[in-house]
Amino acid sequence: MTKLSIFDQNKKEVGNIELAPEVFEVEIRPEILQLVVRAQLAAKRSGTHATKTRNTVRGGGRKPWRQKGTGRARAGSVRSPLWRGGAITFGPQPRSYEFKVNKKVRKLAMKMALSSRASENKLMVVKAIDMPEIKTRAFADVKKALGLEKALIVVKEADKNLALSARNIPGIKVVEAEKLNVYDVLLYPELVMLEGAAVDVQERLK
Repeated sequence: MTKLSIFDQNKKEVGNIELAPEVFEVEIRPEILQLVVRAQLAAKRSGTHATKTRNTVRGGGRKPWRQKGTGRARAGSVRSPLWRGGAITFGPQPRSYEFKVNKKVRKLAMKMALSSRASENKLMVVKAIDMPEIKTRAFADVKKALGLEKALIVVKEADKNLALSARNIPGIKVVEAEKLNVYDVLLYPELVMLEGAAVDVQERLK
């Protein structure tokens, strides 16, 4: 077990927490992280791109000229892919880019992402961030006190005041523990976990 200090929102040490090595000290394998991130980004793609085929392009029902005797090449439609304004051959069609990654692999990737932040000393556990009202300036003071620049803040449960106070601060994202994902952990160089969220995530990944 690794002990990590717990701070309040003014960065004063108020205790410590034991981190499970099977969650925060896992050997990092880049190929696993890359696979899971690629799957996550692929799932976000809308896949609505489309081009018109000969079945869907408008017009072209009449043969432009007779088959023989004109000296020109045979043509069956003015909407042939060979003609300007015609259909597209083998063009993109709506599709899903999602692909399956096993649950065990996704869980392992999350452990690796958390381990990478812990090994870089970029993981901070905070007792709580109290926002009595929605106020961006109040959160900016907390950010400055904690010495954060670009950070992912993980909360145990949805906190409307905190989320809205932090929303307009560049480089800060607030996410609930159950929505924590590998891409966000790797995207933000600093990881801040509220104590309850840290316990929750650790228990889920053990």
